[in-house]
Amino acid sequence: MDNKEIYKKTLTFSVRRLLWDIVSFMIIIGVAAAGFFVAEKAMDKGLIGLAFGVIVGLVIVAIASHFISYVFKAGQIAMMTKAITDGKLPDDVYGAGKQIIKERFATVAAYYAVTGVIKGIFNEIGNAITGIGRAVGGENGGAVGSTISGVIQTVVSYLCDCCLGWVFYRKDEKATRATLEGAVLFFKHGKTLAKNLGRVFGMGAISLILIGGVFFGIFYLVSMAFPDAFSMLAKEFADMTARGEINASEFLTNPSNLMLFTSGLGALIMWGVVHAAFVRPFVLVGVLRNYIESGKNEKISEEDFSNLDKKSKKFAKLHAEA
Repeated sequence: MDNKEIYKKTLTFSVRRLLWDIVSFMIIIGVAAAGFFVAEKAMDKGLIGLAFGVIVGLVIVAIASHFISYVFKAGQIAMMTKAITDGKLPDDVYGAGKQIIKERFATVAAYYAVTGVIKGIFNEIGNAITGIGRAVGGENGGAVGSTISGVIQTVVSYLCDCCLGWVFYRKDEKATRATLEGAVLFFKHGKTLAKNLGRVFGMGAISLILIGGVFFGIFYLVSMAFPDAFSMLAKEFADMTARGEINASEFLTNPSNLMLFTSGLGALIMWGVVHAAFVRPFVLVGVLRNYIESGKNEKISEEDFSNLDKKSKKFAKLHAEA
């Protein structure tokens, strides 16, 4: 199966993920709006009610996502891995994906334990590289370090997914051992995987412009339908700033500017949702294929593990426990 076939076959996870993200977004908006109107009516403190509503909505979504969204992401990676290594997929791709997750990770906690370790290893090494960038940058070290950090975090997110794919591929090996192997593979074949970076960042930029632009237009049109609400919010920003309760930018005390700001924020959030659900998996298929192919015939020695022990304390600790 080529990358496009795999992407199309595993789109069922992306659709389900998008639907869940939309539901999550609506929950947050609904709870935030309720908080705003209740607080505005009860004590003329709509901004406080809005902030409280957002927090409550985020908590509700975070708890639910812990048990729901991981199936979409892990299941999709599991099926991508199976398609790459076996060259075919079952008819019920979604059901097979869920079954593989259950077989590999007996509980939700086991899944998050492994993914937490993967992220910890790559983030630790990524932070070390960022530190070097700051040191080399001299007076501009902070800016250099921040730029490098942003790039590394993007790369790390893909590496974590690839490492998880390796854990699914090495189904006869313990998850801990497979996790260690996955981390080693990156450092042994980093040059092979680096050729994907142009695609990763190029597709990200294009999707931000296209998807983000569309949603900005939609949110701005919706915002224009509620001028009174934005006038109240802008006035509350101005009043609270005048009283010294907050230090809001003067930009946000203008209703029109506030519409632009909220539209931009909403567009950024929705871009993240759509990009993660549809664009990122398209890029991930190619990255994952290179990652799996680079390690299929690789014999990882204890020396390889020892070399990575020196670069990551988290890796060394997990290696010792394994």
